[in-house]
Amino acid sequence: MAQGKGGVPGGPPTQVNKLDNMLGSLQSDLNKLGVQTVAKGVCGACCKPIVGQVVTAMGRTWHPEHFVCTHCQEEIGSRNFFEREGLPYCETDYHNLFSPRCHYCNGPILDKVVTALDRTWHPEHFFCAQCGSFFGPEGFHEKDGKAFCRKDYFDMFAPKCGGCARAILENYISALNSLWHPECFVCRECFTPFVNGSFFEHDGQPYCEVHYHERRGSLCSGCQKPITGRCITAMAKKFHPEHFVCAFCLKQLNKGTFKEQNDKPYCHGCFVKLFS
Repeated sequence: MAQGKGGVPGGPPTQVNKLDNMLGSLQSDLNKLGVQTVAKGVCGACCKPIVGQVVTAMGRTWHPEHFVCTHCQEEIGSRNFFEREGLPYCETDYHNLFSPRCHYCNGPILDKVVTALDRTWHPEHFFCAQCGSFFGPEGFHEKDGKAFCRKDYFDMFAPKCGGCARAILENYISALNSLWHPECFVCRECFTPFVNGSFFEHDGQPYCEVHYHERRGSLCSGCQKPITGRCITAMAKKFHPEHFVCAFCLKQLNKGTFKEQNDKPYCHGCFVKLFS
């Protein structure tokens, strides 16, 4: 009669009632043995009661075999996991899917991160694009989306001195279509600084007055000073007219009336006395 309750009068017992009675008998037998069969919750995945082992996570309960990574579907068990938008992920898949990527190696960044140049980097992968050294307290300089240490940045991209060809970092002089360190803008022959900034140019280089004329061949061979007016050319040299004199008596000579001996000029009288 008990089995007939809920069924169609006169018909066979329903399948539901059979299952309920079987579960009831099983629960009664387990209770007699001291085994508690009270459900420990409803599984967050399959929505069925949990009897036995239970996983409690994210404010819900789960059958252990149903608490799996959303991406790879592997059972999480006692391993670490991450939650995103209410879903569990194993550690590996979470980092591969959601962690920031290193611009250098494209790997996920799991711990410390460097943010620079609008990108993220592993600390060990953020270094000078030229020499590979890590950046010190002076930081880095950016060019075309790349990071450079101070030395390499200025060596590669800063304007170069017209004298020493090294990078110009601070003060400079602009002259002769070039930039110069102040200490490098000197006479290219004697390295003397220019008084009041006055200099002479020859072949694109600055010279003092004396060495400018020396380079141009316009120094007087007698006094070693520049010739700016009339000059006499003799013995492949140039002279102020007043300095073209007999090497013996020191009388002024005319270009066409002198004798030469051992690369020195003599008047006719002295030449005869000395060498005849």
